[in-house]
Amino acid sequence: MKKKLSRYGKWIGSILGILVVMVIAFALYVNYYIDKSLPQIEGKMSVKGMDQDVTVTRDEKGVPHIHAKSDADLYRAQGFVQAQDRLFQMDLSRRQASGTLSEIIGPSTVKTDKFFRTFSLRDAAKKSYDGYSKKAKQVLAWYAEGVNAYMEQAKEKGTLPYEFKLLGYEPKRWTEIDSLTIEKYMAYDLGGNWNMLAFRHWALTNLTADEVQELMIHYPDNAKSIIEENIENPVKVSGQFDASLIPNEFNGSNNWVLSGDKTKSGKPLLADDPHLGLSTPSIWYQMHLTSSTQNVSGVIFAGIPGIILGHNDQIAWGVTNVGPDVQDLYIEIPNPDNPTQFKYENKWEQAEVRKEKIKVKNQKTIDYEVIVTRHGPVVSDLAFKKEKPTAVFSMQWTALQSTQELQAVLNMDKAKNWEEFETALNDFKVPAQNFVFASKDGTIAYKANGLIPIRKRGDGQFPVPGYSADYGWKGYIDFNHLPKVINPDNGYIATANNKVVGSGYPYHITDFWAQPYRYERIVEMLEEKDDFTVEDIKNMQLDTENLYAKEFLPHLIESVKKQHKLKDIVRMMEDWDYQDSISEGAPLVFHLWMIKIQDQLFKKSMPADVYQMMPGKYNVADEILRQAYRGKPGEFVDKAGGIDELVTKALEETVKEIKKNYGDDVSKWRWGDYHQVIFKHPLSSASSILAYFLDSKTTPVPGSKVTVRAAASNKTGIVDHGASWRFIADLSDLSKAYHIVGPGQSEHLRSKWYHDQVDDWVYGKYHETVINGKILNGHTLILKAE
Repeated sequence: MKKKLSRYGKWIGSILGILVVMVIAFALYVNYYIDKSLPQIEGKMSVKGMDQDVTVTRDEKGVPHIHAKSDADLYRAQGFVQAQDRLFQMDLSRRQASGTLSEIIGPSTVKTDKFFRTFSLRDAAKKSYDGYSKKAKQVLAWYAEGVNAYMEQAKEKGTLPYEFKLLGYEPKRWTEIDSLTIEKYMAYDLGGNWNMLAFRHWALTNLTADEVQELMIHYPDNAKSIIEENIENPVKVSGQFDASLIPNEFNGSNNWVLSGDKTKSGKPLLADDPHLGLSTPSIWYQMHLTSSTQNVSGVIFAGIPGIILGHNDQIAWGVTNVGPDVQDLYIEIPNPDNPTQFKYENKWEQAEVRKEKIKVKNQKTIDYEVIVTRHGPVVSDLAFKKEKPTAVFSMQWTALQSTQELQAVLNMDKAKNWEEFETALNDFKVPAQNFVFASKDGTIAYKANGLIPIRKRGDGQFPVPGYSADYGWKGYIDFNHLPKVINPDNGYIATANNKVVGSGYPYHITDFWAQPYRYERIVEMLEEKDDFTVEDIKNMQLDTENLYAKEFLPHLIESVKKQHKLKDIVRMMEDWDYQDSISEGAPLVFHLWMIKIQDQLFKKSMPADVYQMMPGKYNVADEILRQAYRGKPGEFVDKAGGIDELVTKALEETVKEIKKNYGDDVSKWRWGDYHQVIFKHPLSSASSILAYFLDSKTTPVPGSKVTVRAAASNKTGIVDHGASWRFIADLSDLSKAYHIVGPGQSEHLRSKWYHDQVDDWVYGKYHETVINGKILNGHTLILKAE
């Protein structure tokens, strides 16, 4: 028996030994393959298509400084270097915007592909390309040459990024249209209101007139005819739209600029921090480009040439989102005998029918139709073959026009003063942006720039009849009539997606501005002194004071006190200093409480998918609360039992939820235990193992969606949206500027620049990027002309 057990032991030992060897061998192979795909950053490399040698020096943070003798080689090198660091991101971006994800992922992304085929971003990019100047088309071509030169080399050497191996495919050649399609995607991400119109249509056909009025930010005057048309022609909304595809409601930014009268140096200071999704890799790629015609530094979206935000040796600029109403929904009446024809002026008009083929990995290709009326694509996903539709929505959108934003970017990069910069803005049409500007000559300026529609009737708050010529757009606000400020007397200009025009402005922009708290706090700080430095601006960008709570919390506490409940929670909230710091429990209670109040107000009144799609919950709830505390409770508050009952019940539910997750001891509750940032990789959702290797570590982070230090979280507390890039330029010395690009420059998990800026982002540690002078501790690669 002992011999038998000994023999079994030897067998088991041998098997385990073989398994260990196999695991080690596999790990070594994986390590070898992954390391093999790391980009070369030093030495020399021959690159097809280059006319002359180009120098690429990556600094301590992985920022490439590209020096070329000509613009042709500069943009070729930019394409090559971006592809070295971000090729998978570039390919995924063009696929998402083009609606071709299912070709590499499978059936799980078919709905996404249908959505973006319908939104017609690639089609709009093709139309836009035709309107570009010969010079701009040449830049796009040079850039594509550089991307393709890298891809060809990587395929030959077997060094494509490891993500392609994981998904089992190779990227196709890069084209000029790919870059423009990614650019159109950014217009989608930053410039939409179609879901708001769809939601309001649903409200008109399902809620009382008083409830609809409460859901409006501003109830339009003289809207009776439009409202009647919506009620008489209901379009199915509930169950139709996938809310996960709607851009984040809080896509926005902070920016401000101070004149020399407000700074210690006597020269302007400019700050910008765009608020977008936080991910691995960053949505931004930081670069410095130098040729005989330009010296420009800043950030760009991977897949696009030039620098969209940043500075050169004479000027600096930044943007926030204007957020105008640039998407209108039209109620279209299809012909019962031919659903691709639609009524217009009492006649049936044939729509364009675009035949699409959606390739699906390991499955049959799907035939898909995109129907485009005179106004735009039909976005109601009705099954025409199975049911007889009575009305559908089509969408008119500024981004579907032929626009040439890249042309503007290339000219902005070379501008030397406000006049040249504003001239360049003529071509920047979508998305509409609040540009702030500063130059070494002391000028500071602002312009809300882009296509903003002028409507024949209505103000963009409801869908309008598509079958009548009385509705539609009659043009756009003239470029010279867009909101603009130059060298204001108060010495500063600031925007934070706030209302940028007064009641006297003759054109409609939108009624749906961001909550005002970030802007109000920025102005509050800018008014405090007249000798600002770069360090002061850094502190401003990291400010966590919550003016939202300052407005509402005293009223909410009084409501709870009347109910004589939750005295320990009330004490904690009364002691709060209104800082959204990670070490306090009050921010945790306040932010979850405000969400519960929204749920109490609206959730029972609508289907779950409609509630999820509902835009402006914060804005609408805020105004309902204000009116209630002024003694004017509306339908929603009355249905909730009155303001005191509403607020107290919401707090009770909030406390119950917090206790379930963090225990009964109130003194141990911490905002940072809930409010934590993870920079997630697009492949990490496939498995926990991939998430372990690809995602950043989970880190508590202060601030919130309403603080200047923008950090918005999802329903689980994960911060997935915020200041995607922080930037400060001191016009007294434009040889350098200050940046944070979380989580880092590289998409390669073995790169030292993969997640090296996560802590920088959390703790506010800026890096200095030079555009003149020596780069210390850099890595230099010479791209050799073949």
